[in-house]
Amino acid sequence: MATALPESRDTILHLAAKLAPLPQLSSISGAALQMQRELQWFKMVEKIVHPYYKESRNKNEETARELFTKEHKALAESGEKWLKDTSNSCMLVATLIATVVFAAAFTVPGGNDNEGAPNFLEKKSVIFMVFVVSDAVALFSSLTSLLMFLSILTARYAEEDFLYSLPRRLIIGLATLFFAIAATMVAFGATLSIVLSNKFNWVSTPITLLACFPVTLFALQQLPLFIQMVRSTFGRSMFRPKKLR
Repeated sequence: MATALPESRDTILHLAAKLAPLPQLSSISGAALQMQRELQWFKMVEKIVHPYYKESRNKNEETARELFTKEHKALAESGEKWLKDTSNSCMLVATLIATVVFAAAFTVPGGNDNEGAPNFLEKKSVIFMVFVVSDAVALFSSLTSLLMFLSILTARYAEEDFLYSLPRRLIIGLATLFFAIAATMVAFGATLSIVLSNKFNWVSTPITLLACFPVTLFALQQLPLFIQMVRSTFGRSMFRPKKLR
């Protein structure tokens, strides 16, 4: 098989460096993931060609890497904007959760005794322990998510960052944000159960069902994108074929 075209002097690596057709890119959600897929394809071809072709120049005196940068400049800018917009939106939610659960840690349900200790702590209430654990998980998860999205905003956005670094941060940020939302709803349900347990024992069941609704809604909206990111970044794909034994 020929590795270079006579007229344009494009090698097979130059062809891999060109931007994929729009219908092919449209099958992937998000400009950042599209950039990641383009990088994966280019890296795969780069591994199988002779090292000579990495420095080979076409009729415009461009190496394959230089051609890749030129062809994907607009896509990289779109990917940067997509990541920043996503991070800003998620940071707002993570900040709100962190603020709420941090304040809840100092205004525990049931109040405090004269020494400042929570009243339900002495009673060894299971529901109160559920509140404490879920509140702590929500705080730690939201802060972790906040830091991940902040690191995305302050990234340098080099081409190589779209391959693993930025998608990995986004995956961790979305995962911890989901845990923060789930833990917050558990803490909210536990709080209402403690407050209303004396007169309205039946309220625990509808509270639990209502608490599951926003968590489920968030999961349904973000799960397809999350799965695609995990598969593209960590999973086996056409660019990482199974090794022969």
